[in-house]
Amino acid sequence: MTVASPSPTTSATTAAPAVEAVALRKAYGPINAVDGIDLSLPAGRIYGMLGPNGSGKTTLIRLLTGLVSATSGEARVMGVEMPSRTNLARIGYMTQADGIYPELSVWENLSFFAALYGQRDRAEMIRALELVELDGRLGTPAHQLSGGMRRRLSMACALAHHPAVLFLDEPTVGVDPAVRVQFWDHFHRLAAAGATLLVSSHVMDEADRCDELLFMREGHVLAQGTPADLRARAGTDNLESAFLHFAGLSASPPATAGSSQEAAR
Repeated sequence: MTVASPSPTTSATTAAPAVEAVALRKAYGPINAVDGIDLSLPAGRIYGMLGPNGSGKTTLIRLLTGLVSATSGEARVMGVEMPSRTNLARIGYMTQADGIYPELSVWENLSFFAALYGQRDRAEMIRALELVELDGRLGTPAHQLSGGMRRRLSMACALAHHPAVLFLDEPTVGVDPAVRVQFWDHFHRLAAAGATLLVSSHVMDEADRCDELLFMREGHVLAQGTPADLRARAGTDNLESAFLHFAGLSASPPATAGSSQEAAR
Protein backbone atom coordinates (compact mmCIF):
# COMPACT_ATOMS: atom_id res chain seq x y z
CA MET A 1 0.00 0.00 0.00
CA THR A 2 1.32 3.42 -0.92
CA VAL A 3 1.24 5.88 1.96
CA ALA A 4 1.15 9.66 1.73
CA SER A 5 4.53 11.06 2.67
CA PRO A 6 4.57 13.86 5.24
CA SER A 7 5.32 17.21 3.67
CA PRO A 8 8.55 19.00 4.58
CA THR A 9 6.39 21.95 5.61
CA THR A 10 5.32 19.98 8.68
CA SER A 11 8.83 20.04 10.13
CA ALA A 12 9.25 22.02 13.31
CA THR A 13 11.19 25.14 12.41
CA THR A 14 10.73 27.02 15.64
CA ALA A 15 10.98 26.33 19.34
CA ALA A 16 7.58 27.97 19.92
CA PRO A 17 4.85 25.56 21.05
CA ALA A 18 2.70 24.15 18.27
CA VAL A 19 -0.45 24.46 20.38
CA GLU A 20 -1.06 26.80 23.30
CA ALA A 21 -3.97 27.63 25.58
CA VAL A 22 -3.86 30.37 28.20
CA ALA A 23 -6.63 30.37 30.82
CA LEU A 24 -8.94 29.10 28.07
CA ARG A 25 -12.58 28.95 29.05
CA LYS A 26 -15.86 28.27 27.27
CA ALA A 27 -19.17 28.60 29.09
CA TYR A 28 -22.59 27.54 27.84
CA GLY A 29 -24.88 29.25 30.31
CA PRO A 30 -24.04 27.85 33.75
CA ILE A 31 -21.90 25.03 32.31
CA ASN A 32 -18.16 25.51 31.86
CA ALA A 33 -17.40 23.06 29.06
CA VAL A 34 -13.74 24.15 29.18
CA ASP A 35 -12.77 25.70 32.47
CA GLY A 36 -9.51 27.66 32.53
CA ILE A 37 -7.20 25.28 30.67
CA ASP A 38 -3.50 26.12 30.21
CA LEU A 39 -1.48 24.16 27.65
CA SER A 40 1.89 24.47 25.94
CA LEU A 41 2.50 21.57 23.55
CA PRO A 42 5.78 21.30 21.58
CA ALA A 43 5.68 20.22 17.95
CA GLY A 44 6.39 16.75 16.60
CA ARG A 45 4.45 14.69 19.14
CA ILE A 46 1.15 12.83 19.44
CA TYR A 47 -0.99 14.09 22.31
CA GLY A 48 -3.91 12.00 23.46
CA MET A 49 -6.84 13.70 25.18
CA LEU A 50 -8.45 11.01 27.30
CA GLY A 51 -11.67 11.36 29.20
CA PRO A 52 -15.33 10.34 29.32
CA ASN A 53 -17.95 11.78 27.02
CA GLY A 54 -18.78 15.30 28.14
CA SER A 55 -15.34 16.00 29.60
CA GLY A 56 -14.69 18.94 27.24
CA LYS A 57 -12.43 17.29 24.65
CA THR A 58 -14.44 18.31 21.57
CA THR A 59 -15.03 21.83 22.89
CA LEU A 60 -11.30 22.24 23.51
CA ILE A 61 -10.53 21.15 19.94
CA ARG A 62 -13.10 23.56 18.56
CA LEU A 63 -11.60 26.39 20.60
CA LEU A 64 -8.08 25.57 19.43
CA THR A 65 -9.17 25.46 15.79
CA GLY A 66 -11.08 28.73 16.14
CA LEU A 67 -14.45 27.18 15.29
CA VAL A 68 -16.01 28.54 18.48
CA SER A 69 -15.17 31.71 20.36
CA ALA A 70 -13.74 31.49 23.86
CA THR A 71 -15.59 33.04 26.76
CA SER A 72 -12.18 34.12 28.02
CA GLY A 73 -8.52 33.25 27.56
CA GLU A 74 -6.48 32.65 24.42
CA ALA A 75 -5.78 29.81 21.98
CA ARG A 76 -2.77 29.80 19.65
CA VAL A 77 -1.69 27.36 16.95
CA MET A 78 1.82 27.64 15.50
CA GLY A 79 2.17 30.94 17.38
CA VAL A 80 -0.94 32.47 15.75
CA GLU A 81 -3.92 33.43 17.88
CA MET A 82 -7.08 31.62 16.85
CA PRO A 83 -9.40 32.11 15.12
CA SER A 84 -7.26 32.88 12.07
CA ARG A 85 -8.52 32.19 8.57
CA THR A 86 -5.01 32.18 7.06
CA ASN A 87 -3.74 29.77 9.72
CA LEU A 88 -6.39 27.19 8.83
CA ALA A 89 -4.30 26.14 5.82
CA ARG A 90 -1.80 24.63 8.28
CA ILE A 91 -4.44 22.81 10.33
CA GLY A 92 -6.26 19.54 9.73
CA TYR A 93 -9.43 18.66 11.62
CA MET A 94 -11.31 15.37 11.59
CA THR A 95 -14.60 15.88 13.39
CA GLN A 96 -16.31 13.39 15.67
CA ALA A 97 -19.26 13.19 13.27
CA ASP A 98 -18.44 12.49 9.64
CA GLY A 99 -17.89 15.89 8.05
CA ILE A 100 -18.62 14.85 4.48
CA TYR A 101 -21.41 15.42 1.97
CA PRO A 102 -23.44 12.20 1.46
CA GLU A 103 -24.60 13.08 -2.07
CA LEU A 104 -21.06 13.72 -3.32
CA SER A 105 -18.74 10.92 -4.42
CA VAL A 106 -15.58 9.94 -2.58
CA TRP A 107 -13.47 11.94 -5.06
CA GLU A 108 -15.79 14.96 -5.04
CA ASN A 109 -15.69 15.12 -1.24
CA LEU A 110 -11.92 14.86 -1.12
CA SER A 111 -11.41 17.37 -3.95
CA PHE A 112 -13.72 19.88 -2.28
CA PHE A 113 -12.09 19.75 1.15
CA ALA A 114 -8.57 19.63 -0.26
CA ALA A 115 -9.28 22.72 -2.37
CA LEU A 116 -10.45 24.60 0.72
CA TYR A 117 -6.95 24.09 2.11
CA GLY A 118 -5.25 24.95 -1.18
CA GLN A 119 -4.36 21.38 -2.14
CA ARG A 120 -5.00 20.67 -5.85
CA ASP A 121 -2.33 18.06 -6.53
CA ARG A 122 -4.23 14.99 -7.74
CA ALA A 123 -1.35 12.63 -6.95
CA GLU A 124 -1.25 13.79 -3.32
CA MET A 125 -5.00 13.40 -2.98
CA ILE A 126 -4.85 9.89 -4.41
CA ARG A 127 -2.17 9.02 -1.88
CA ALA A 128 -4.47 10.16 0.93
CA LEU A 129 -7.17 7.83 -0.41
CA GLU A 130 -4.66 4.98 -0.70
CA LEU A 131 -3.84 5.38 2.98
CA VAL A 132 -7.48 4.80 3.91
CA GLU A 133 -7.98 2.17 1.18
CA LEU A 134 -10.63 4.10 -0.74
CA ASP A 135 -8.65 4.71 -3.93
CA GLY A 136 -10.80 2.09 -5.66
CA ARG A 137 -14.07 3.85 -4.75
CA LEU A 138 -13.55 7.29 -6.33
CA GLY A 139 -17.01 7.45 -7.93
CA THR A 140 -18.98 5.95 -5.06
CA PRO A 141 -21.46 8.37 -3.43
CA ALA A 142 -20.60 8.83 0.23
CA HIS A 143 -24.07 7.74 1.34
CA GLN A 144 -23.37 4.28 -0.14
CA LEU A 145 -20.29 3.80 2.05
CA SER A 146 -20.39 1.90 5.31
CA GLY A 147 -19.94 3.82 8.55
CA GLY A 148 -16.32 2.73 8.79
CA MET A 149 -15.64 3.80 5.21
CA ARG A 150 -17.12 7.23 5.89
CA ARG A 151 -14.74 7.60 8.83
CA ARG A 152 -11.87 6.68 6.52
CA LEU A 153 -13.00 9.27 3.97
CA SER A 154 -13.15 11.91 6.70
CA MET A 155 -9.58 11.01 7.61
CA ALA A 156 -8.41 11.41 4.01
CA CYS A 157 -10.07 14.83 3.81
CA ALA A 158 -8.20 15.94 6.95
CA LEU A 159 -4.82 14.66 5.71
CA ALA A 160 -4.79 15.60 2.01
CA HIS A 161 -3.08 19.00 2.46
CA HIS A 162 -0.35 17.74 4.86
CA PRO A 163 -1.28 19.88 7.87
CA ALA A 164 1.37 20.94 10.37
CA VAL A 165 -1.13 20.47 13.23
CA LEU A 166 -3.80 17.79 13.07
CA PHE A 167 -6.82 17.60 15.39
CA LEU A 168 -8.52 14.20 15.40
CA ASP A 169 -11.76 13.79 17.35
CA GLU A 170 -12.22 10.07 18.05
CA PRO A 171 -10.82 9.13 14.62
CA THR A 172 -10.93 5.35 14.96
CA VAL A 173 -14.56 4.90 16.06
CA GLY A 174 -16.17 2.36 13.72
CA VAL A 175 -12.90 1.62 11.89
CA ASP A 176 -11.86 -2.03 11.57
CA PRO A 177 -8.76 -3.12 13.53
CA ALA A 178 -6.45 -3.49 10.53
CA VAL A 179 -7.16 0.03 9.27
CA ARG A 180 -6.87 1.40 12.80
CA VAL A 181 -3.33 0.03 12.99
CA GLN A 182 -2.55 1.68 9.64
CA PHE A 183 -3.93 4.99 10.94
CA TRP A 184 -1.71 4.92 14.01
CA ASP A 185 1.36 3.89 12.02
CA HIS A 186 0.76 6.92 9.78
CA PHE A 187 0.19 9.20 12.78
CA HIS A 188 3.63 8.23 14.08
CA ARG A 189 5.23 8.90 10.70
CA LEU A 190 3.62 12.35 10.61
CA ALA A 191 4.88 13.16 14.11
CA ALA A 192 8.38 11.93 13.23
CA ALA A 193 8.35 14.40 10.31
CA GLY A 194 7.48 17.27 12.67
CA ALA A 195 3.69 17.36 12.64
CA THR A 196 1.74 17.76 15.88
CA LEU A 197 -1.33 15.61 16.49
CA LEU A 198 -4.04 15.97 19.13
CA VAL A 199 -6.19 12.84 19.29
CA SER A 200 -9.27 12.75 21.50
CA SER A 201 -10.65 9.46 22.72
CA HIS A 202 -12.43 7.83 25.62
CA VAL A 203 -10.91 4.44 24.76
CA MET A 204 -8.01 3.70 27.07
CA ASP A 205 -6.43 0.98 24.93
CA GLU A 206 -5.26 3.63 22.43
CA ALA A 207 -3.56 5.74 25.08
CA ASP A 208 -0.21 3.93 24.95
CA ARG A 209 0.06 4.82 21.26
CA CYS A 210 0.43 8.50 22.22
CA ASP A 211 3.65 10.25 23.21
CA GLU A 212 1.89 12.23 25.91
CA LEU A 213 -1.56 12.18 27.50
CA LEU A 214 -3.95 14.76 28.88
CA PHE A 215 -6.52 13.31 31.27
CA MET A 216 -9.68 15.46 31.08
CA ARG A 217 -12.82 15.63 33.15
CA GLU A 218 -15.49 18.29 33.58
CA GLY A 219 -13.62 20.86 31.51
CA HIS A 220 -10.31 20.49 33.36
CA VAL A 221 -6.99 18.83 32.56
CA LEU A 222 -6.50 16.55 35.57
CA ALA A 223 -2.99 15.39 34.70
CA GLN A 224 -0.52 15.50 31.82
CA GLY A 225 2.48 13.32 31.03
CA THR A 226 3.68 10.23 29.21
CA PRO A 227 1.64 7.06 29.73
CA ALA A 228 4.46 5.56 31.81
CA ASP A 229 4.79 8.73 33.90
CA LEU A 230 1.07 8.90 34.66
CA ARG A 231 0.96 5.24 35.69
CA ALA A 232 3.98 5.74 37.95
CA ARG A 233 2.54 8.87 39.57
CA ALA A 234 -0.75 7.09 40.20
CA GLY A 235 0.98 3.96 41.55
CA THR A 236 -0.79 1.64 39.13
CA ASP A 237 0.06 -0.38 36.04
CA ASN A 238 -2.94 0.53 33.88
CA LEU A 239 -4.21 3.82 32.57
CA GLU A 240 -7.84 3.39 33.54
CA SER A 241 -6.83 3.09 37.19
CA ALA A 242 -4.50 6.06 36.73
CA PHE A 243 -7.35 8.16 35.35
CA LEU A 244 -9.60 7.21 38.27
CA HIS A 245 -6.78 8.13 40.66
CA PHE A 246 -6.32 11.62 39.22
CA ALA A 247 -10.09 12.11 39.02
CA GLY A 248 -10.41 11.21 42.70
CA LEU A 249 -12.76 8.36 41.85
CA SER A 250 -10.64 5.38 42.86
CA ALA A 251 -12.41 3.44 45.58
CA SER A 252 -9.89 0.61 45.76
CA PRO A 253 -6.10 0.28 46.10
CA PRO A 254 -4.09 0.86 42.88
CA ALA A 255 -3.68 -2.14 40.63
CA THR A 256 -0.52 -4.15 41.14
CA ALA A 257 1.95 -5.31 38.49
CA GLY A 258 0.06 -8.57 38.10
CA SER A 259 -3.24 -6.94 37.22
CA SER A 260 -4.72 -7.55 33.82
CA GLN A 261 -4.27 -4.77 31.29
CA GLU A 262 -7.69 -5.67 29.95
CA ALA A 263 -9.18 -3.82 32.95
CA ALA A 264 -8.16 -0.60 31.23
CA ARG A 265 -10.14 -1.46 28.17
